[in-house]
Amino acid sequence: MKRIALTLVLALAPAWALAAGGGACGAIPCQDADVDLNNLASLQRGAKYYVNYCLACHSLQYMSYGRLSRDLQLSDDDVLGNLHFVTADGKKKLADYMTNSMTVEQGEEFFGVLPPDLSLASRNRGDDWVYTYLKSFYVDNTKRFGINNLVFKDVGMPHVLASLDGLKVPQYEQTGEGDDSHQQFVGFEEVAEGAMTDAEYDQVVRDLVTFLSYVGEPGKLEHRRLGVWVMLFLFVFAAIAYMLKKEYWKDVH
Repeated sequence: MKRIALTLVLALAPAWALAAGGGACGAIPCQDADVDLNNLASLQRGAKYYVNYCLACHSLQYMSYGRLSRDLQLSDDDVLGNLHFVTADGKKKLADYMTNSMTVEQGEEFFGVLPPDLSLASRNRGDDWVYTYLKSFYVDNTKRFGINNLVFKDVGMPHVLASLDGLKVPQYEQTGEGDDSHQQFVGFEEVAEGAMTDAEYDQVVRDLVTFLSYVGEPGKLEHRRLGVWVMLFLFVFAAIAYMLKKEYWKDVH
């Protein structure tokens, strides 16, 4: 039985390590995104925020509106009426993918480069990285849009959520002495108030990251639901296998 338990622990160790998160996000530690893919309301809010604030520049070329409707338990009218970025010809179809009409030339004119598709952003960077990035914009008047980011230095995009988050400047304190002295980030100071409190904005960012985590691997929702039953089956099967082993070998001595 001890061997069975040890095998299960070793098998699950990589997943536990990934779930623990942590590490560095640029110049600062990553914050825990605390993503819950079982929170359907959070996924639905995240989809709404993404369409309202992000989709005009950042497409999701691998996600269709029909898949979004099924997975997030939204009606077709909700998706087509409230979550659909209108295409250039004005037509709306559930079979459409979540793309936008920005051309390469327009992207280069506005931002210097076409804004990237974010279908795999959370999967590649990690949920904690995206969460920390969206909370780390600050005022920098030397940049084109007057904005910079502690996680992604010299970022080439405006702070599209500034109306909610407000505008902030980073605060530092001197640590160490002599050659070991350096500036350490200690927090932000608000210079222009946003429409939301810090707690409310944190929830918006968490909803967005939850949605992007889902978009990066839509099957993850079903995998997690099935995973619970698979683990229960394995534990029950291990117990039955152990009892069978004892029964078969009790007379072999």
